[in-house]
Amino acid sequence: MFNVQDNIFYPGYGVAIIEEVIEKMVGEKSLKLFKLKFLYKETTILLPLDKIGSCGIRYLCNLDAINKIFKFFYLPPERKFEFLDFTPSGWNRRNKDYQLRLQSGKIDDVAHVYKELMNIAQQKELSFGEKKIVAVAEELLVQEIAVVSGHDSQSVLDQLHAPFKQFLYTQSNITQFSSAA
Repeated sequence: MFNVQDNIFYPGYGVAIIEEVIEKMVGEKSLKLFKLKFLYKETTILLPLDKIGSCGIRYLCNLDAINKIFKFFYLPPERKFEFLDFTPSGWNRRNKDYQLRLQSGKIDDVAHVYKELMNIAQQKELSFGEKKIVAVAEELLVQEIAVVSGHDSQSVLDQLHAPFKQFLYTQSNITQFSSAA
């Protein structure tokens, strides 16, 4: 399924490259492990090959998926601001949903969290917890989009912010991503 030198997405952590397959003895048992080196963090992890299916890692998305996400950002919000529950129990439910979506590893889920919180930010000051989740979602999106499109992180970040800078959008605002290489 995955091979050495593949770029992958590790849920909640971001883009990594599979550097090598190593074998380690753990007690009496020999384990084969992928050595993952994260591209945007000074982190390396060892992941047992037999756990690959259950940890949610996936190949990076393609340019079509990225373009669909940017079109999604320009669509009107799915939930109206006045219908969101901003009580502590409402925040707990929303936070749990956001965390599950971020950990799913699906780029569409990360984009959903980002869009909802960015739309809320246009209406009110985000709480500390909301700001933290926006930062995580933004970092995950920037990493994957930058690697897939070949654009630098700052230009990707500018494109992520663009749909949320104004309230009225037209189809002409949408930038199509293509490979920079």
